[in-house]
Amino acid sequence: MPTARRDYESIAATLDATGDRDVRMARLVDVLWSALAPTGVSWLGFYLDRPDQPDERRLELGPRAPKPACSPIGLHGACGQALLAGEPMVIRDVAELGPNYIACDPRDRSELVLPLRDAEGRRWAVLDLDSHEIGAFAERDVSGLELVLRAAGLCV
Repeated sequence: MPTARRDYESIAATLDATGDRDVRMARLVDVLWSALAPTGVSWLGFYLDRPDQPDERRLELGPRAPKPACSPIGLHGACGQALLAGEPMVIRDVAELGPNYIACDPRDRSELVLPLRDAEGRRWAVLDLDSHEIGAFAERDVSGLELVLRAAGLCV
């Protein structure tokens, strides 16, 4: 199944970097959910890095839609691996992750995770998107979401 075409430029045009980081994250989740849920995204949200916590509880759920998810989660899953590597992950089929997949919703079949960096280059969170469809995300989603995150002042 081909990935959906998502209009990230239009989403970015509606955003600005005003307010504190928590306000910007919540606003971005609302905007992204409205725009992306109709394109096959089943869940999206932020996981915040808590380096003072043990690795198995290091990522804490932040703003998300449409419902809460697993929290806290460890670094062994896709979110933790993207955070540690500092690189986006596009997972065509989450079954390929084996025991490293953290299944908050057993219907999810694909995932996209983007690490977020502050102005000093420190990774402080990840943006996580899930879909019930295999192959729902592509590299163009990575570049589009990076544009959106920069417009919201959440990533450099």
